[in-house]
Amino acid sequence: MRHRLLDPPGAARIGSVRLPDAAVAGDFGVGACGRFLSVNEDAPKTKVVEAPAKVNLFLRVLGLRPDGYHDLETLILPISLADRLEVHADSDPSFRTFSFSLDVIGEDELVRGVPRDETNLVARAGLALAERAGVRGFADVSLEKRIPSAAGLGGGSSDAAAALDALNDLWACGLDAEALRDVGASVGSDVPALMLGGPALARGRGERIERASVGPLSLVLVTFPYGVPSPDAFHWWDEAGGPTGPDPAALLGSARDHGEGFGASLFNDLEGPVIARHPEIGEAKGTLLEGGASGALMTGSGPSRRRTGDRGHGRAPAYLRDSEGFERVRIAGPPRFERGFPGPKPGVLPVGRRASGDLRPRYCGPGTVDTTGPDVAIGGSRRYK
Repeated sequence: MRHRLLDPPGAARIGSVRLPDAAVAGDFGVGACGRFLSVNEDAPKTKVVEAPAKVNLFLRVLGLRPDGYHDLETLILPISLADRLEVHADSDPSFRTFSFSLDVIGEDELVRGVPRDETNLVARAGLALAERAGVRGFADVSLEKRIPSAAGLGGGSSDAAAALDALNDLWACGLDAEALRDVGASVGSDVPALMLGGPALARGRGERIERASVGPLSLVLVTFPYGVPSPDAFHWWDEAGGPTGPDPAALLGSARDHGEGFGASLFNDLEGPVIARHPEIGEAKGTLLEGGASGALMTGSGPSRRRTGDRGHGRAPAYLRDSEGFERVRIAGPPRFERGFPGPKPGVLPVGRRASGDLRPRYCGPGTVDTTGPDVAIGGSRRYK
């Protein structure tokens, strides 16, 4: 059942953030992530964009910072599972008001728990950009959720990145890529990396980023009917004494061509502390490895589990569908680029081909695609006890 977040009596929409009738004040200085699907020709101030989920091929936690965050080092890979945003916005110095509203739609289980107010990262991103650029105008954003929340897949951060890119253009803010990433960093740690539009190596709190090279991967995603908040995962890591993984130099060197031992070398420092509280995640890891995965680990702060498939290729999905407790199994690849897309940006790997034909996915409805081949782009299954 699809669900739209409705509003309380007297409000235009839940998620609506309406500012006073004065323009946003301040002396502010004057798109990076791409993913545009279309521009509405009848309403030039409307854009439809996709916000891809991400996985962490490794996540190394280096310690607690004085500001309460943790220093980390991580390799972030965007994947084909994506939320969809329709952004309608305009600005003009003659406007006397600024307003921002947000609609969230999607399957019940996907929108449950998604913030309905200015705490949503899309709203925070829009308000931060409006303040930075001194925007007078409005934005109405419709967010269709396809990425599970609090699953370690970066859905909220990617939504914010896509919204910033679209609003920077629609509002004619004129911020360059670096300035826009600065705004993104004020919203969330993963946002700057997701604005690159391809594989990224992130350091510090996540704000220091550089492009990375990652060869095409087939990824099996298993998500759970609950989320693990990032603060909890990092707190558990602190309680466990701060276990830190190996120097990822060798892993980075083999990421482009997936050399011998690549899958087994993937790691996530948060995985052990989270599995100690949620052992079923560890059970899923064992099932993935038994099914022929070259590697399996939790992504982000969890609980999503992913499997890299460079051996036993194509066997794990059927194996997992037959395994007790797995409702559906999906496969993910790089973000798709089809007609209507601007084409891959530097560092983005388009969905490839194999002898049996074109691997571009055929969408069968929101959040689903045809999964007839082991490399088709897909995302987000759910596992129930």
